[in-house]
Amino acid sequence: MIATACLALGLVLITEGLAWALAPSLLERLLEALRTLPMDARRNLGLAALALGVALVWLAKQIGA
Repeated sequence: MIATACLALGLVLITEGLAWALAPSLLERLLEALRTLPMDARRNLGLAALALGVALVWLAKQIGA
């Protein structure tokens, strides 16, 4: 269980680091766009990302990761 959590955290950090390293100006524009969204829309976006993440972790565990 700890190994899976470390793997997941590592993959998140790799993805985030690549995004900031390869396209920092694009991410700045994305953050500006997010600031203009109403709080409910941001919350719904977060919940959708959470659901997708849970589904991907479940799928990975089902296929043997």
